[in-house]
Amino acid sequence: MSFDLAVYLPIVVIVVAILATSIRILREYERGVVFTLGRFTGVKGPGLILLLPYVQQMVRVDQRTLVLDVPTQDVISRDNVSVKVNAVIYFRVVQADKAVIQVEDFQQATSQLAQTTLRSVLGKHDLDEMLSERDKLNNDIQDILDAQTDAWGIKVSNVEIKHVDLDESMIRVIARQAEAERERRAKVISAEGEEQAAQKLFEAAEILSARPEAMQLRYLNTLATIGTQNNTTIVFPFPVEFGDLLSGLGTSLRGSANTARSAPPSATRSAPPAASPAASPSAPAPASPTGRQPPPPPGRAAV
Repeated sequence: MSFDLAVYLPIVVIVVAILATSIRILREYERGVVFTLGRFTGVKGPGLILLLPYVQQMVRVDQRTLVLDVPTQDVISRDNVSVKVNAVIYFRVVQADKAVIQVEDFQQATSQLAQTTLRSVLGKHDLDEMLSERDKLNNDIQDILDAQTDAWGIKVSNVEIKHVDLDESMIRVIARQAEAERERRAKVISAEGEEQAAQKLFEAAEILSARPEAMQLRYLNTLATIGTQNNTTIVFPFPVEFGDLLSGLGTSLRGSANTARSAPPSATRSAPPAASPAASPSAPAPASPTGRQPPPPPGRAAV
């Protein structure tokens, strides 16, 4: 009995060791790239995998989405502004055999490619575009990375630019620019509001001028509003038509006065009486202011 145990025990140990080295268990998100004597023979998993010891080897590949933090990069924009940019990339392995065979370390390769692509894409844009069109830049970087990593069996699902850091002087310049833009928009909005208000007033004036009774009703409403207030001075609305009437009357009176001043003397005015050629013999001579009789005219004897 002891002889049998001594014989079979080593065999059992060898079999257990072989099974331990040949059995692999892969999770649902894992795949195994199997090589037989150094040659690729297939992708297996998930579940229980049996390998030939010392003949077959397996490389595990995680097919879950991986998060890659891109280090901060110094980027010079198209308008020669120096900024510091970092980003994060989400990708996953869709073909495990290519991720193992085509590239030595797909994570390191993807990280280096992301850094160079980030600098290249952002360097083609202005600073304003980096700050305002970040979604477009994310899509551009994602498309480039996805196209270049396709040969490695990698799918880049998303790229996000995390921070765009500027110098303090550039931050102040951008703040002044934003303030000027806000003031411009406020002035434009105010001007548009005044234009709309003027248009509405013009339309209301046309309606009131077309209907005099509406103007009278407006006067009455104004008087009612003034009457409800505790004011010592009451202003009565003066119709515009009265002003026009008085203005026309004044113009007419001034025209009449000017016509009267410029007209010649009237021809009907009575002329002075002509002197008589000979005084009547019976008419007494006019008395002198001194009480003496004036001398007789020549050719006649004094009586």
